[in-house]
Amino acid sequence: MITASGSAIVVGVGPERGLGAALARCFAEKGLHVFIAGRSEYKLQSVVKYIQQAGGSATYVVADITSETSVNLLFDIIQSRNDTIHVAAYNVDSNIPAYFLETGVETFTTLWQQNCLGAFLFAKQLMALMQTQAQGTVFFTGATGSLRAKPPFTAFAAAKAGLRALAQGLAREFSPQGIHVVHTIIDGVIDGERARLQFPEYVKTKGADCLLQLEAITQTYWAIHQQPRSAWTHELDLRPFKESF
Repeated sequence: MITASGSAIVVGVGPERGLGAALARCFAEKGLHVFIAGRSEYKLQSVVKYIQQAGGSATYVVADITSETSVNLLFDIIQSRNDTIHVAAYNVDSNIPAYFLETGVETFTTLWQQNCLGAFLFAKQLMALMQTQAQGTVFFTGATGSLRAKPPFTAFAAAKAGLRALAQGLAREFSPQGIHVVHTIIDGVIDGERARLQFPEYVKTKGADCLLQLEAITQTYWAIHQQPRSAWTHELDLRPFKESF
């Protein structure tokens, strides 16, 4: 493990074989104390236990990222450590497939709250914190829908497009202050627990090389975090080599 000083934040941590958990492990392996947040205490505990057994340091916080009160409490805990936040990731990726005429207001609102509003609330706290540091990297994980809407995911795409716009605005406003804002488009299926449980036949048919591997994604995130200020990436897309686009 590389010895480092400071902390990282990952919001939207679910199962151990998920991107949020993989990012948390990656940041911990670099020597950072990692704050992780999500809705399932059981899953968060599992990820923290894995990190600690590997020699890392982590704190979990059960949080509803769509609640301003909950987000404020999360950052109260983070700031109580009085540490420099080097890197953060907003990794919430909630999706509900529904054709347009079958999409209710509740579904549309829920997707917007989880994918976009939560990012706004998270960024309000994080940008203020990183502004005092005059440094830090923040990733917003997007999806194919960030760029184009395709049925039955129109509502999801609208929310992800809003997330992308938020990230672009933050990048333009805060980059001159030393804060690196990155929007990542995950264009393909991640080889994680969700895919293997929800559509195992698809995963089997595609094969490992045609799915986004968790460790490969985290390597890219970390490499971008280490970029020198003279050549920052603010948006990128990641897809398997055989994925059409």
